[in-house]
Amino acid sequence: MTKLSVNINKIATLRNSRGGDVPNVVQFAKDVQRFGAEGVTIHPRPDERHIRYQDARDLKPEVYTEYNIEGNPIKSFLDLVISIKPTQVTLVPDAVDAITSNAGWDIIKHKDFLIDVIQEFKQNGIRTSIFVDPVLKQIEGAKATGTDRIELYTEAYAHQYGLGNTEGVKPYVECAELAIDLGLGINAGHDLSLDNIAFFKKNVPGVQEVSIGHALIAESLYLGVENVIQMYLNKLKAKS
Repeated sequence: MTKLSVNINKIATLRNSRGGDVPNVVQFAKDVQRFGAEGVTIHPRPDERHIRYQDARDLKPEVYTEYNIEGNPIKSFLDLVISIKPTQVTLVPDAVDAITSNAGWDIIKHKDFLIDVIQEFKQNGIRTSIFVDPVLKQIEGAKATGTDRIELYTEAYAHQYGLGNTEGVKPYVECAELAIDLGLGINAGHDLSLDNIAFFKKNVPGVQEVSIGHALIAESLYLGVENVIQMYLNKLKAKS
């Protein structure tokens, strides 16, 4: 089964745009779990322009499914994650001014750094995942870091699928097959939506978790959060 983890960053963006505490991110996390989501994802950034570090702490006692914290492992992020001990940490090489994640790690270049960071997280009982482009040598590199999982960066797939090019899934299939052979777990995320998730799930083997935020929140404006979560779950659980 592929688990659905809901990224709630956009709820924090909406809250911050007005000030105050509406919508409340903790209540939203509780609601998406009640509606059937199997995980909650957040991606705090150093400027706290959406999810704040305090949000990450406040969510800890309320997330009873999988709690996934994404981010660039600078010292403040490292300290935050180790203090919270979520289910999973996903390492993303964000630039400080990045609007959203826009590339996977060059694992070959940053191998030693990632080994040290991953070792520290694993010593604290936190499952690790590395955000990667669908490139075979990067999957091989991920294995050498000691990570538990990879997260396939799916923007390229989503773009090609939107153009009607279903061949865009092929690099993801090849990388997933290699990851399985290497004993790595597989997550996926970025620009996945109700339109493209079923085809991805049907064709890419071994995906254990998808993290979906922007599209899910946007779709919920028209269809309702509870309904949209059920729609994703149905697509993820449909037999190939």
